[in-house]
Amino acid sequence: MKSLKPLVVIVGPTAAGKTEVAIELARRLRGEVISADSMLVYRGMDIGTAKPTLEEMQGIPHHMIDIVNPDEEFSVAMFQKGAEQLIETITERGHLPFLVGGTGLYVRSVIDHYDFAMVPRDDRLRQQLAEEAAKLGSLGMHQKLAELDAAAAARLHPNDTRRVMRSLEVYYQTGKSITAYQNNAKIHRPKYRLFMFGLTMDRQLLYRRIEQRVDLMLDQGLVQEVRVLLEKYRTLGTALQGLGYKEIIAGLQGECTLEEAVETLKRNTRRFAKRQLTWFRADPRIRWIELEEFTDRSEIAKEIAKKIAGELVTV
Repeated sequence: MKSLKPLVVIVGPTAAGKTEVAIELARRLRGEVISADSMLVYRGMDIGTAKPTLEEMQGIPHHMIDIVNPDEEFSVAMFQKGAEQLIETITERGHLPFLVGGTGLYVRSVIDHYDFAMVPRDDRLRQQLAEEAAKLGSLGMHQKLAELDAAAAARLHPNDTRRVMRSLEVYYQTGKSITAYQNNAKIHRPKYRLFMFGLTMDRQLLYRRIEQRVDLMLDQGLVQEVRVLLEKYRTLGTALQGLGYKEIIAGLQGECTLEEAVETLKRNTRRFAKRQLTWFRADPRIRWIELEEFTDRSEIAKEIAKKIAGELVTV
């Protein structure tokens, strides 16, 4: 274990305050933050993703933020490669890397031995799957995946079309499920010396925080941000199908009123938080922090910092 590089991981549902706690922790422990949020990689998508501002970052280096445009492709394999390289360079600088975010697959791709390189992209097969999806719809494609790879289907929402299609692509290319490649972690030694913490709180309190966050996003100009993105990027790629964007787009395009779009966004965000908690609760390595037991974020960071520092000096 002594030879393994330390890696602090902060996870939890949306609106739990991961960013604030991580920044305070990084200040105390000479850390740098690697964002594990699949939406923060996109430039121009700031309000709807609750992207931290330079002021909020408080001088702490943040990575894997604003690295591609919304019309460019970005995958978990690309994230994995970038994050692993960052962990190396941050460690070489004598700093402590922090992996922070709520995208479970992004986190797992870094801390476990997920092998994405073995199955290359197949454009012809993708076109065939796209034509099939046009007939069956997202629910039909998700059901097809469930028949071939129940584990992958269980962790993917039916509307997560890109990952559903990728899972089908892997199966049709190799005859093996994408889960089989991702479960290689079971036969490898750990990649890092992990310090994993999950932030959680009473469910109803979390839901109130989610609704308050959505209201704040609207006050900050979320609708105008979506308008600008729609004008700049005519095609609605994967990025603009993300939570917080697809709902407002539906309102702007007349599929519902903006008031209805906002209520749908709040509902979908609550459901998303529930799925995040289900995903992370399944990982026994995570030490959970009940936020109601602390008076503020500084106290939470202080408690976690003591645990990390104490364990680091024992090796």
